[in-house]
Amino acid sequence: MLTFAAAVFFLLITPGPGVLSTAGVGASFGASAGMRYVSGLFLGTNLVALAVVSGLAAAVLAVPAVRTVLMIGSTLFLLYIAAKIALSGSKIAFIHPERAPGIAGGLGLQAINPKAYAVNTAFFSGFAFYPDSLMLETLLKFMLINAIWIPVHIAWLYAGVFLHRLDLSARVHSIINAVMALAMLCVVVLAAFSGFTG
Repeated sequence: MLTFAAAVFFLLITPGPGVLSTAGVGASFGASAGMRYVSGLFLGTNLVALAVVSGLAAAVLAVPAVRTVLMIGSTLFLLYIAAKIALSGSKIAFIHPERAPGIAGGLGLQAINPKAYAVNTAFFSGFAFYPDSLMLETLLKFMLINAIWIPVHIAWLYAGVFLHRLDLSARVHSIINAVMALAMLCVVVLAAFSGFTG
């Protein structure tokens, strides 16, 4: 069980679409907006985990066209979130950067986030630690994942909020937002590359 908990921690703490966008929303829009976004991510993560555990994700993702559509949708959505973060505080109106992505934004990201499916598949198909009862093991895994997921995402959110609260010039905030968006774009490129080559 400790090996599983360590794997969960290291897979969740590493930069991916969820934690990077969480820090970006915190840095761009503050704690309140960030908590709404994290709530959506939380719901989405658990729905993805349920889809993985039930086998629904495997059935749907077995169709190559569906995988491609999800990869393209995920890439476009991550580009949209990156643009909202990069342009927050600007006057560019076509994406309404003054409005933070809320619960629906977080939920939507997890629904199409390939890392969420891959990570949950690894969590629930590997790391057997209670072979006498798959049901109990699955419930314990849900509890452990959430017990680690929540503080990790709150920490990323407050790292972003800390940047938001610093008395920095508008130029420095713009640079920070651009760096956050660039980091998300790196994740997008890596995800797209692995999705189309793997």
